[in-house]
Amino acid sequence: MPATPHPATRRPLRSILLALVTALLPLLAASALTAPAAAAGELARASARQGAVTAAALTEVTNFGPNPSNLRMYLYVPESVTPEPAVVVAVHWCTGSGPDMYNGTEYDTLADRYGFIVLYPSVTRSSKCFDVSSPQALRRGGGSDPVGIKSMIDWVTRTYDADTGRIFATGISSGAMMTNVLLGDYPDVFAAGAAFSGVPFGCFATTDGSEWNSACSGGTVTRTPKEWGDLARGAYPGYTGPRPRMQIWHGTQDDVLRYPNFGEQIKQWTDVQGVSRTPATTDTPQSGWTRTRYGGTGDRAPVEAISLQGVGHNLYAQGMASRVLTFFGLDGSGPAPQPPPGACKVTASVNAWNTGLTATVTVTNTGSTTVNGWKLGFTLPAGQTVTGGWGATYAPSSGSVTATNVSYNGTIAPGASVSIGYQAGHGGNSAVPAAFTLNGTACAAG
Repeated sequence: MPATPHPATRRPLRSILLALVTALLPLLAASALTAPAAAAGELARASARQGAVTAAALTEVTNFGPNPSNLRMYLYVPESVTPEPAVVVAVHWCTGSGPDMYNGTEYDTLADRYGFIVLYPSVTRSSKCFDVSSPQALRRGGGSDPVGIKSMIDWVTRTYDADTGRIFATGISSGAMMTNVLLGDYPDVFAAGAAFSGVPFGCFATTDGSEWNSACSGGTVTRTPKEWGDLARGAYPGYTGPRPRMQIWHGTQDDVLRYPNFGEQIKQWTDVQGVSRTPATTDTPQSGWTRTRYGGTGDRAPVEAISLQGVGHNLYAQGMASRVLTFFGLDGSGPAPQPPPGACKVTASVNAWNTGLTATVTVTNTGSTTVNGWKLGFTLPAGQTVTGGWGATYAPSSGSVTATNVSYNGTIAPGASVSIGYQAGHGGNSAVPAAFTLNGTACAAG
């Protein structure tokens, strides 16, 4: 059945000129009947896009596809939507709705600036909480809320030729928990997520039909990183492709979903990404905030976590969405996205003495193609300075270091390894680097 849009207008309707263009499209489509099939098909898709929803206004879309839990779908498409746009799925909190998420965040105004589409799923069950606890919700295609949200995404990608490599999820509270669930159920769909005051994938699991898990909300559910990682991986058995990056936000005084859930999410997503739980970098982007990055030091590290000192459950504030877009790579700034781990594995060990150390690093090509020429990137712990090395050239001697192959070891066949090493002075911290990249790709830890 065709989609049925219902505008929920917060902004002026489109201009008369756009309306005239829309009116002309059916005539153009009719004249295209004698055109080649491919051209006619493209014209039909253009016509569908023009009439899909009202631009620059929140619009409800119905009949979008399989929807076992009767969610509602709201969409915001900016006037200046880009070709093959990115899609941000913005998921509301308990007692909220899609329109509440639209009115309470600034993703729509950011969409006006950057040209992406915002999708707002909306719960209809009485609690207005997303299902993040049932066995159906915690597996791919299980027949609950994630299936409906996936149908919404499919509708958007069909209608607007959206870029399937740039689908993102973000949410607050119940929406943050759903963000974790979506990235576990559909790792092949989402490029990254951002969770504000959430819990790990599977933490809220119940089998008695209850929507609430007091042990998880109270912060008493703890697992090893591998146990958490296995839970997320188990939602889509057999999947071996790239995994979404994750940004995690939590207040230390959260009395609804207690602060230990922050650390448990870090455990889960660093394990899923295959990166060290030792931060690659730590900084304070704003007073009272502590930001740690794992598996990389840039704006698009595999995992980023922001802890807000003294802040409670309702931590979301204006301006945070811009930081989400930076992490997603949708704001047009920052370095190129860091690919997820999987093409390489690095093991490192150190032999240290009072003021010096010797480190041995082994790089394994876990991909299916030969590496011809390589650069291994890593950040030395504070106080360390490279004084010599073998198997590679090292520059600079401290901070973010790049080790470049020498003539005899520049080729690494699939499954093969190369070992290098360096000597360094230290001021008391003799640890190995927390993370490595090979030719820009984040490597799994050995």
